Formats: sequence, C-alpha cells, structure tokens
Amino acid sequence: MTPPAQRLRSLDVLRGLAILGTLGTNVWLFTNPYGLLGYLAAPIPPGTPAGWAAIGQVLQQLAQGKFLGLLTLMFGIGLEIQRRSAIRRGRPWPGRYPWRAALLLLDGVLHYVLVVEFDVLMGYAVTGAVVSYLVVTSDRAQRTWMIVTGSVHVLVISALTVLLITQPGTAAYPPMRTNVYAEGSWWDLLLLRVQNPGIFRLEPILITGYSIFMFLLGARLLRAGVLEPAGAMLRRRLMIIGGAGFVVDFVIQVVGGSDGVLFGRYTTAALVSLGLLALVTEIVLRTRAGWFSRRLEQIGRMALSSYVAQNLIASILCYGWGFGLATRMSDEWRVPGTMIIFAATAVLIALFAALWQLRFARGPVELAWTWCYDKINSGLDRVLSKPQPEREAVVSGSDRLR
Repeated sequence: MTPPAQRLRSLDVLRGLAILGTLGTNVWLFTNPYGLLGYLAAPIPPGTPAGWAAIGQVLQQLAQGKFLGLLTLMFGIGLEIQRRSAIRRGRPWPGRYPWRAALLLLDGVLHYVLVVEFDVLMGYAVTGAVVSYLVVTSDRAQRTWMIVTGSVHVLVISALTVLLITQPGTAAYPPMRTNVYAEGSWWDLLLLRVQNPGIFRLEPILITGYSIFMFLLGARLLRAGVLEPAGAMLRRRLMIIGGAGFVVDFVIQVVGGSDGVLFGRYTTAALVSLGLLALVTEIVLRTRAGWFSRRLEQIGRMALSSYVAQNLIASILCYGWGFGLATRMSDEWRVPGTMIIFAATAVLIALFAALWQLRFARGPVELAWTWCYDKINSGLDRVLSKPQPEREAVVSGSDRLR
C-alpha cells in the first residue's frame, strides 16, 4: 500500500493542476470584450491578426475540456475517499453526505451570483448527491449507469454537433443594448446572471450524464489503484488512451473549428484527462517534490478557495467594474494580453495559497465550509440525542409540514 502522505500529495498536485487548467480555459472568456456571450459567438475576436489567432486557437485547444474532465474525475475520487473514510469510522454511507452536497450547492449559487456565470460547483453538488447513492450499488449496477449515462451524453453531444455543422452561424458579437461586461457595474453583472439562468446554467444540465459518468469512473479508478505504485500498468494504459485521445481531439477541435469545439470539449477531451491523471500521478510517485509541484500542491490543498479566488482576480482585472483590461486591449494584442493575464493570475493564486498556508492548513472557503458543516452535524446530533417522545414529536411535526 502507498503511504497516505504520498497518495495525498498526488491528489493535491492533481487538484492544483486542474484548478490552474480551468483558469487556462476560462481566461479567454474574461478577456473577451463581451465576456462569455462574446466568446460563444467568436472564441477568437474577428480583428485578431492571423498569426496570433492561430496561437490563440492552439492554446484554447490545449486547455479546452481537458481540465474540466480532470476536475470532474477528481471530484469522483474525492467522493470515493469520503465514502472509504465513513466506512473506516463505522458510519453509514451516504449518511450525512447530502448535507455536504447541499453546502457545495450553496457555494456554487453564491459563486455564480456574485462572481462568474460559468460556475461548475452547482453541477458537481447535484452530481455528487446522486453518485453518493450509486457508489453503494453493485459493481454491475455502476457499470450499467456508466454505460447508459455515457452513451446518452455522446448521442446528445453528437446530435448538437451535427446541428451546428448543418446550420452554421456567423461569428459576431451578441446584440446587447449595453455591454455590461465592459460598461456595467458589479451589480449590473449580478443582475445579468440572476435574470438569465436559462443561458448561463445550460452547461451543467447539458453535461449531467457526462458528470455522472466521470464521477463513477473516478471512483472506480481509485478502487483499481490508479494512485498507488502497484497501479503502474493501469496508468500506462491510461496514458496510451490519453495520447490517442489527444491526437483525435486536436484534429476535431483545430481542423473542425468552432463546430468541433462542442464535441471535443465534452467527449474526446475526457480521454486526454485520463492520460493527464495517469501521467501526473506517475511523475509524482517517481520524483521528489520540486518547486513547481509544491506550488500545485499548495493550490490543490485549498482547491475550492483557489478556484473562487482566481475567478475573482480575473474579474477584477478584466471587467469594467475593475481595471477593464478586456476592453482596453485591442484585438491585435488580445492573445498575448490574455497570456499575460493568465500568468499574472496564476502567480497571484500560487502566492495566495503559499502565504495562507503558512498559518492555516485549509483555505478560507474550506474553513467556512467546514464550520457550517460542523454546525449542521452538531444540530443533527442534538436532535437525534433527544429522548424518544420528543424525537417522535419532531418527526411527526415534520411530517405535517410535508
């Protein structure tokens, strides 16, 4: 068996990589002068010089979907770790895990409303609540769920891709009476998110099957020993899958252009994320911690705080209520400017994580989350420890409310 500290280190490095990888994906949304809506219409603004446009397209392809897949796998692995911990302590599963999912959902709602419209936490909270019950079913039942959810997801994404190819649109910025990303206040952006959940919350609904599949796959890979030295053969197979997936994904997303992004992001990129999981784990197990891996590890230890902080920093840098760099940059300099903003944000996040952990073991969001969860647990314990007649009265009263 692998020493716990070593296994925990690989998990934190993977989480840190996934967090910075999502920044590499989302930074292009921040630096588009029309935000997410502008990016959906034209991932590379029309005025970008051909050379920089090619570089921007390649950089976007390298990040597109890979780290979303890795982050989703890590949530599945984390859920399985929590299940194992509950079993070791003799506690029922899923037990009170739905309360953890509810707190994550609250985090996601606040992050969506107050920070950015492309939050992933809300979707992960719902998926985690569902999968927490699925991981206690038989191995055959879990395989069936994976086959069904994965197949339905691929069919839906394939149908949407065909629709995009057969009914192509023209790259243009969306019609907006006022570009709130550039000219609006923080409150204006908040109202935009609150008033348009149908647009901004479509992705978590669209990839529900994908998320369930990847959560279950992450749990199964952990049980198969993918993070242990004995899992070297499994990791080699995953790296082969990831390498083949990278080639296919590159062809689909680069040659296929904007029509291929949807299929690549939500299908072939998942294969690449498996290769990343295996490759990073192999490197961590074979080498000593270097400067870069220690920075990733620190970010991964407070992944939730880092995720929220990087989106907040990028918002301040790019949106009109902050420094407004997205509109200050001309299209000719947008790609190199985006690269600089990514690097600056990553450095700030790494510095934030390193300084914070000089005093605290967990990030600020994690500390607040743990405090809330402990309060919920203590409240439930008080209710459950009441004398039987009082407990029955509580139960009957809740039944009347239903």
